[in-house]
Formats: sequence, structure tokens, C-alpha cells
Amino acid sequence: MARLSILEYPDPRLRLQAAPVAEFNQDLSRLVDDLFETMYASRAIGLAATQVNVPQRLLTIDVSEDQRDPQVFINPVVQSRSRFGLVEESCLSLPGIVANVPRATALRVQARDREGKVIERELEGMLAVALQHEIDHLDGKLFVDRLSLFARLRLRGKLRRRSLPAGASLDS
Repeated sequence: MARLSILEYPDPRLRLQAAPVAEFNQDLSRLVDDLFETMYASRAIGLAATQVNVPQRLLTIDVSEDQRDPQVFINPVVQSRSRFGLVEESCLSLPGIVANVPRATALRVQARDREGKVIERELEGMLAVALQHEIDHLDGKLFVDRLSLFARLRLRGKLRRRSLPAGASLDS
């Protein structure tokens, strides 16, 4: 297993959409293990493959306090959402940025596991929120994209201090 480098905003690769995983093999299984190692080493509850510059629809999550509930979702598709509210979020790709984001706190998802078997699950609470956050990464979105214009404007200064290149903007 290996700890992978995490892309940080304003890296343009964070805005790329991930391609579906087509091959379920030893390389994919190794990538899943590397994602978990990186996620745990970073003290995070979720990590999308796109955050480590792998443009595939694959993510890992573990919302347990003792790292005993590792879950992998490959080619995830949210089938339904309910119980909406504001949830405090942060992100490894946006260190130091925290904001309340509107999210569903219950959802139904279909995905594949690391062997390629189709799974369908009902998720609630932090697990549902984390899954949506990581799926956003697979779609080239960041949690700040879900904020109101006013909230994004308030964060603009913090994000600019993160060495925003000339000509780039938070809205890109």
C-alpha cells in the first residue's frame, strides 16, 4: 500500500469529471487499498480517486470513530435523496475551509464493490453526506460550489490566499 498525494485547490484537475471504472482487477484493488491508507493517514472520513489524480469513479468512506467500517463505492449513482438540511463540511482538497452545505441526510445509492458486484444501499446521516461530498469530486465539483453566492464571496479571500493563479476564479 502507498500513501498518495492529494490535489489541492486551485489545481484544475479537481474540476475534471471521472470516467466509470470498467475493469475490476488487482490494480483496482490496490488503488482502493491506497485510497484507504491515504484517507486514514489524513484523518479524513472520505476520499475520491479524483483527489489523488486518478480520474475514475471510485471513492472510499469510513465515518466510524475507530476506522473499523471501511466502505468503497465504485461507479456510484444516487437514486433518491430526502431529509435535507445544512451540514458542516470540510475537505482535504481545501484545507482550512469549513462551511455549512445544503445536503440530503438520507439517500439510496447503487454502486459496485471492489469485486464489481452491484450493491444497493440506504444511507443516513454522516455516511449519506460524505457519499454526496465524494460523488461531487467525481463530477468535478467542490463543496464550496454548493454554497450561496454570498457564502462563496465570504470565502473568496481565504481561497485567494491559497495561491490562486492569475485569471482563475472560485467559480471556475
